[in-house]
Amino acid sequence: MMLIANSCLAELICASDSLGMSILTLRNDLQQIPYPDSMCIFRGYLSYASCAVMNYSFLLQAIYRYVIVVYPNYLIFQSTRFQLFFICVTWTFGFVYPIGFMSNGNITYDVDNQICQIPLGLSFSMIFVAFCIYTIPISIIILVYFKLVRYVKTMSNLVTPVNTLIRARRELNMFRRIVILVTILVILGIPYITFICMSFFTSPPKYHLRIACSAVYVSLACMIIALFQLTPPLKISIMKLINGRLNKITPTVAFTIGKTNA
Repeated sequence: MMLIANSCLAELICASDSLGMSILTLRNDLQQIPYPDSMCIFRGYLSYASCAVMNYSFLLQAIYRYVIVVYPNYLIFQSTRFQLFFICVTWTFGFVYPIGFMSNGNITYDVDNQICQIPLGLSFSMIFVAFCIYTIPISIIILVYFKLVRYVKTMSNLVTPVNTLIRARRELNMFRRIVILVTILVILGIPYITFICMSFFTSPPKYHLRIACSAVYVSLACMIIALFQLTPPLKISIMKLINGRLNKITPTVAFTIGKTNA
């Protein structure tokens, strides 16, 4: 549950930053402001940091599912301290690696797209960010998924205790939910990837970042909805929280109405 909460928090930060960038872009368009505000560079930095933390949070979940199936006797991997340690590692990495780009001036303001990002092109900064945010975590998630699928199939063909096999299949189903979330991110991130590859050879369209970021924003919204639907503990917790608040409000309203009628 801690790893799921970590993914939710990372996605919430990423979505909040994206929403803030969208609102300010709209404001600059309406008011025709051709210069960035004081927080523009920081929002660009935060977008790279939060996106990396979000993707690595999915990677942590994937590795955790794999470990508890393949190495169920290694209880240290299932401990809260162990999970918390790697959560801290991913957050530290996510917020440290873009600092160099921000301090070196690689994150710049694009007046056409009204956004602060690393300019697309064949540069070390762009390639490094692409590898850190997408290539490394998503590739490892896919690799671990196929290894787990093969392992569960092997278990099915061998003499395996029923409880162990059921648990392995349950964890595999949980892993598939992670893959669904990552697939949403990859599919809706195709425009961004396309413009990155295009920028290596020619200049991308004038409003390329608007198009690419719009797809990313849609993917974040879809991932939040999918995360809510595919994670029963999260869904139950949120519904209990909502129902609890409604139950507190309803008696108060009823009491107020009754008092007014009296």
